[in-house]
Amino acid sequence: MTADDSFGRLDDDDYPAYTMGRAAEMLGTTQGFLRAIGEARLITPLRSAGGHRRYSRYQLRIAARARELVDQGTAIESACRIVILEDQLEEAQRINAEYRRGTSKP
Repeated sequence: MTADDSFGRLDDDDYPAYTMGRAAEMLGTTQGFLRAIGEARLITPLRSAGGHRRYSRYQLRIAARARELVDQGTAIESACRIVILEDQLEEAQRINAEYRRGTSKP
């Protein structure tokens, strides 16, 4: 991948553009929090060639929602489960809406 290819991917929500330190800074949390939600299997960061965790914007949005719940007093494991269920519900609602419109794909 060339430098030009990398810059073009920065608009991709799934591109792992952020290091653990930068991700923690952007979320206003600790690297330990990111490790904990990874251990809870809420998000699975990609690894760089050197083995460092890298996060996408989509993963940061998921982590931000978990942090919001934790800040409200929810245990981290419970917060992760809630976020997973919210994500599943949103996907199911999207699929149902497609079926209702008749634009779903088998």
